[in-house]
Amino acid sequence: MFSGLRGASIVDSLDTLYIMGLMEEYEEAKEWIQNNLDLNSNGEASLFEVNIRYVGGLLSAYYLTGAEIFKQKVMELGEKLLPAFNTPTGIPRGVINLGSWGWASAGSSILAEFGTLHLEFVHLSELSRNPVFTEKARVMNIRKLLNKIEKPHGLYPNFLSPVSGNWVQHHVSIGGLGDSFYEYLIKSYLMSEKTDQEAQKMYYSAMEAIETNLVQKSPGGLTYVAEWRGGILDHKMGHLACFSGGMIGIGADDGPAGQRQHYLDLAAEITHTCHESYSRSATKLGPEAFRFDAGAEATATRLSDRYYILRPEVIESYMYMWRLTHDPKYREWGWEAVEVRETYCTCTQRFSSIFRYI
Repeated sequence: MFSGLRGASIVDSLDTLYIMGLMEEYEEAKEWIQNNLDLNSNGEASLFEVNIRYVGGLLSAYYLTGAEIFKQKVMELGEKLLPAFNTPTGIPRGVINLGSWGWASAGSSILAEFGTLHLEFVHLSELSRNPVFTEKARVMNIRKLLNKIEKPHGLYPNFLSPVSGNWVQHHVSIGGLGDSFYEYLIKSYLMSEKTDQEAQKMYYSAMEAIETNLVQKSPGGLTYVAEWRGGILDHKMGHLACFSGGMIGIGADDGPAGQRQHYLDLAAEITHTCHESYSRSATKLGPEAFRFDAGAEATATRLSDRYYILRPEVIESYMYMWRLTHDPKYREWGWEAVEVRETYCTCTQRFSSIFRYI
């Protein structure tokens, strides 16, 4: 994933260290970035991961602290990502070489990856006063093609050819492979002070299609978001999809007229279902995926799904729903998760994953 870069956790944690007042650790991380973050190493790196962890981490650190080293590094890195967009369609390839060649690998582009660039690239344009970053991530390429291409039932499949501009297969998921595409649409609209009407239209159109085709109610009354495979529903929900409770909540205010309470209710129902995936497990930690078929409801029925790798999505929805509703249950649910992590996921002062015990 990062064969050409090191220090992802250091860069990704800069803003957290600073906000929490851990200044000794922050200064150590800043010094490492100044002296050791080599942006000229050859090797493949994921465009998506480099953007959200390195570009996002450096941008947030710069805005919080004003330290010029972060601006210098992020602008240098941003330039190195631009060759990924040199495709017949302008849809970027998923893997790029950060060395002197600047090439990107072949293969399908993933919706959540090429759809998770806009927030950072807008700020790269603002800092550099160069519109190329925004143009690559929005107007000239990604949104233009997505608005032109036919979408099955209004849904966005997860795989697209950056050469032909056609969907590679009709697998739709609001979880892995699709998730942050939708998140970045609503956040782009909000970040623009609600002037990015293109993002607003794309987000609410996608939400309408998702609710029509994917949102389901179990016999026990749990609301979940199924996956769609060429017209056939797969009645499972991944832990990654549990971010959607919070996302739908923050988008509730700006949807179609009269829909605010509906979206807030939907957000609460999905967040409740994700909490159930925790509370119904032996450890009270949520599995990687849980199902709603063959009598199962919000439980992992397959051994391959019965593990927990410290994913934050459920907790993220708790946080957003607390901010939106101030219902104390969300704080209680969050604290429950902290306590069980301490029980099952700590060893020698470090957090770890657990497998096959959920």
